[in-house]
Amino acid sequence: MNETDVIIIGAGHNGLTCAAYLAMAGLRVKVVERRKVIGGAAVTEEFHPGFRNSVAAYTVSLLNPQIIADLKLAEHGLRIVERRAQNFLPAPDGSYLLTGEGRTRQSVAKLSERDAGAIDTFSRELEAIADVLRQFVLRAPPNIVEGFGIGAIREAFNAIGTASILRKLSLEQQRSLLDLFTRSAGEMLDERFENDLVKALFGFDAIVGNYASPYAAGSAYVMLHHAFGEVNGKKGVWGHAIGGMGAITQAMACAARGHGAEIETEAGVREVIVEGGRAAGVALDNGETIRAKYVVSSVNPKLLYTRLVPSGALAPEFLERIARWRNGSGTFRMNVALNALPSFAALPGAGDHLTAGIILAPSLGYMDRAWQDARAHGWSREPVVEVLIPSTLDASLAPEGRHVASLFCQHVAPELPDGKSWDDHREEVADLMIATVDKFAPGFAASVIGRQVLSPLDLERQFGLLGGDIFHGALTLNQLFSARPMLGHADYRGPLKGLYHCGSGAHPGGGVTGAPGHNAAKVILGDHRALFG
Repeated sequence: MNETDVIIIGAGHNGLTCAAYLAMAGLRVKVVERRKVIGGAAVTEEFHPGFRNSVAAYTVSLLNPQIIADLKLAEHGLRIVERRAQNFLPAPDGSYLLTGEGRTRQSVAKLSERDAGAIDTFSRELEAIADVLRQFVLRAPPNIVEGFGIGAIREAFNAIGTASILRKLSLEQQRSLLDLFTRSAGEMLDERFENDLVKALFGFDAIVGNYASPYAAGSAYVMLHHAFGEVNGKKGVWGHAIGGMGAITQAMACAARGHGAEIETEAGVREVIVEGGRAAGVALDNGETIRAKYVVSSVNPKLLYTRLVPSGALAPEFLERIARWRNGSGTFRMNVALNALPSFAALPGAGDHLTAGIILAPSLGYMDRAWQDARAHGWSREPVVEVLIPSTLDASLAPEGRHVASLFCQHVAPELPDGKSWDDHREEVADLMIATVDKFAPGFAASVIGRQVLSPLDLERQFGLLGGDIFHGALTLNQLFSARPMLGHADYRGPLKGLYHCGSGAHPGGGVTGAPGHNAAKVILGDHRALFG
């Protein structure tokens, strides 16, 4: 039997971030990971001889710059480069939209002079609101507590601090914020723009990882969530980690180990040990027991409470509510090895557009139909696909003259209707995704020489992403901010003493941010000082 100060369940990027901060503060920390490799969904693996790619998470923007600095990730080998163009949206009629510094307005003007005048204003509005909301990313939201005591006083001060931040928004910006939290992206974009590709540029951010129509209420917040990012000090920019997403988590692991944290792989947790109403450690699948003052979970909260914590240790009403925690991204992930770069009919040949996020979803109506079709059929027959070709920025991923591409595909049902299994339809849908790209870039299918396919079921099995949910829970109004993962537990503390949440199921939500890990560590250290001085 082992004993430590902190045991962290899961060596994904948030678990590693939390471990690093706690170890830096002098606590004894042990991270246990079910898989053979560390990194969770942010890993780089060889999937075809000579071809490596980011397996699940696939692009960088939301990783918090404060965390990069605090953990000295650059000193541990992390290097992030910007895309030379940000997004490329081709249309079947041969038109296209290409965005990025010095490109966006000119490209939009070719499609619509009216939209060229509107896009800067809309982007500035989003950026101004995102600038203020960024201040909430590295702090716990106000937590709802019962009764009056130290906890209530603490949360009252937190609420005052929250109100002070929001007061930095003008009244009109506060009205826009309310719209972004409650309205659909589709409605807002239809009001602002006339061209389909311009609407699709923002609309894609509203459905990425979100199993919903762009016309679903609340989808505007998902659009805003993706506006929080920055790369190398440039806000709203997307980039690539040299070596793939695994380079991020390897650097985090180096930071944690450098301060004394232990990381053990092939160490799945069978059960959280509960004694006297307190989390006291974990029992591993191999029979080993590790006792700890604090147990910290980076896994999906529904997985934690329905599979790892003994049901008798939890209040029935808590269990009933967490069982309704909504998961499901509608995501189908592929990595493909290519013997040549694709050539898009709308913009043939090589160019900076091939370093961009290539969005194959030319209108909001296309996205809406994809979602409707997936709900009825199990997957969309005309899916939404984002293509990234990271080897255009990182030659280490493929042999010379060859390339790798990430295909982030939507919409597919997290669970197929009529009892069908993803195991029986995985390859059929993979063929469809490649054929979809081939429609926009003729010859793409013939250039594919190897592929890795991950259905929602595969994402759940391999990475613990329930329903294939990349966010560890939908970013809906009832699962955000003070309600993430549940009212009364937004402060990273679970319903059992000594149990904490540090994963994407906690505020501020999903994406490779590191923020939940940072915030949980801050809370744990505060509790530790209160107990032990």
